[in-house]
Amino acid sequence: MLDDRKLDVLRAIVQDYVATHEPVGSKALAERHNLGVSPATIRNDMAALEEEGYITQPHTSAGRVPTDKGYRLFVDRLAGIKPLSTPERRAIQLFLDGAVDLDDVVGRTVRLLAQLTHQVAVVQYPSLTRSTIRHVELLTLAPTRIMLVLITNTGRVEQRVLDAPGPIGDTLLADLRGRINGVVVGRRFADVALLVQDLGESFTAEERPIVTTVLAALLDTLVEQQEERVVLAGTANLTRFGTDFPMTIRPVLEALEEHVVLLRLLGEATEPAMVVRIGHENMHEGLAATSVVSVGYGSGDEALAKLGVLGPTRMDYPGTMGAVRAVARYVGQILAES
Repeated sequence: MLDDRKLDVLRAIVQDYVATHEPVGSKALAERHNLGVSPATIRNDMAALEEEGYITQPHTSAGRVPTDKGYRLFVDRLAGIKPLSTPERRAIQLFLDGAVDLDDVVGRTVRLLAQLTHQVAVVQYPSLTRSTIRHVELLTLAPTRIMLVLITNTGRVEQRVLDAPGPIGDTLLADLRGRINGVVVGRRFADVALLVQDLGESFTAEERPIVTTVLAALLDTLVEQQEERVVLAGTANLTRFGTDFPMTIRPVLEALEEHVVLLRLLGEATEPAMVVRIGHENMHEGLAATSVVSVGYGSGDEALAKLGVLGPTRMDYPGTMGAVRAVARYVGQILAES
């Protein structure tokens, strides 16, 4: 276990290196931080930190820089979450309140996160597997053509056009709409198949083929939309940190193109707590020089999806964690009120 003084030295090294991108020496630490000890004592503490693997010396004549292990200790024990200022919070609320639908909410959120943190932002759409149905609408487009519109509790809208086996009257359509909504509204997607399986039996033999077609389309819509969707913004921000990546940013860019990698980066959507993965804690080899800060968001207490940012390990962790947490809260409020 490190004593408080060595922890203070490590905190100062991380803060200075993130701010200056220059290896940090004992003399600079003594001048910039009120550590209350001489440069010689700081040198001894730095030697102990290096021996323990928390900092390393990139060049023989240079100062020290934090390792993944050093950043991890900083995040876990030394870094609080920096709250956003009142103007920043007001700007977030104003920007997100202007969203007109779920696609707009997600689009605005990912752009906002990229602008606030100057990193790559990733936002997962609310998962349909954890969503509930708010309403099912049936609209006549032609005598034998129907549009089915599915609206979730998060405001997500899915549409499907289907051809009925015969003409469908307004009375039957209204009756079917009412009966479907009567059993599925407020229920999870996973429960719908069981809830509607006997619905066709309550209609006449003449009406049943049309009812069966509509119910099959509803179930197909639920199954087809299970795929998780993620959106990305701020990739160009990586070019600002070119020297933070050992060779080139190409492995990072290639990793970000993979849908599965993005989902794994964010982690399980049902886990609402903030997660910070640093350097080699990221399983994908191309992301070994990056850190990811992610958190769940949703309406109410349950996380429906996750959002986060990716950048170099030399990251302003307190500020990034504060921005990610604040944006997630605002998005959750919007979904709850929508």
